[in-house]
Amino acid sequence: MSSAFVFPGQGSQTVGMGRELAENMPVAAQVFEEINDALGQNLSGLMFDGPQDDLTLTQNAQPALMAVSMAVIRVLEKDFDVKLDQVASYVAGHSLGEYSALTASGAIGLADTARLLKLRGEAMQRAVPVGVGAMAAILGLNFDVAEEVAKEAAEGEVCTAANDNADGQVVISGHKAAVERAIVIAKEKGARRGILLPVSAPFHCSLMQPAADEMADALAETVISAPCVPVIANVTAAPESDPENIRKYLVEQVTGRVRWRESILKMNELGVGKVVEAGAGKVLTGMVRRICRDMTGLSLQSPADIEAFVKAGDE
Repeated sequence: MSSAFVFPGQGSQTVGMGRELAENMPVAAQVFEEINDALGQNLSGLMFDGPQDDLTLTQNAQPALMAVSMAVIRVLEKDFDVKLDQVASYVAGHSLGEYSALTASGAIGLADTARLLKLRGEAMQRAVPVGVGAMAAILGLNFDVAEEVAKEAAEGEVCTAANDNADGQVVISGHKAAVERAIVIAKEKGARRGILLPVSAPFHCSLMQPAADEMADALAETVISAPCVPVIANVTAAPESDPENIRKYLVEQVTGRVRWRESILKMNELGVGKVVEAGAGKVLTGMVRRICRDMTGLSLQSPADIEAFVKAGDE
């Protein structure tokens, strides 16, 4: 069985992330400095010391999460001589994590990705005034039922199933009133819980079209190469290596559904038995276990994690 590397999305950010890597691994500190320079801001200082509210802002959280993921990858490559295509057959990332996956696999340069994610975050925030949109996690319903709930709740507004994360864990997105209606309907249909999420915009729904248009313009000017291993794209849940398709899917991803459950199942179908989450948190590792009992997951976010991973590979 082969392995896949996956990269976390928004929500995994915490103050202090990346600090231990930077303090112990000069290669990681260099990654953070490259991103600071590309953005013209002390992003690493915000990552290490907060405040949490500023780190959580979409335009900061997105490049910050990518920074930690890329620090892990660079440490593997430079300090341990472990190349991604030696240890992974595929890569994938949850929402913004897809950019981390593409950068890790050599498809997009580090500085370009940092700037794209800063723009992506700003464009998403601009697309919908604060308070107009919302997102909610629906727990305990399968995707098909959650999708029906969203359609019933719309009532002429936007309300859609935005993230198919795992069995019984679907996120809906759209106009705030419609999302609130969906929570009520979901409980009537047997959901265990419906929880409004602490996000500043309704991601992955048609309300994000202005942001998709901005990203289309930016990505048209971005050099994208073939990744060293195929990326499982969010919007197709299928492997992709063609740069022009990757460019197109990154635009579609802004308004399209994150098909994470299907992506993990596709990896399993393709022979992947182990999923390695590179970056902050263990959210995706936990999802893998819920989606497919045949697959194992582990998280790489500290120097000790990386050293243990390399040692296990040498045994």
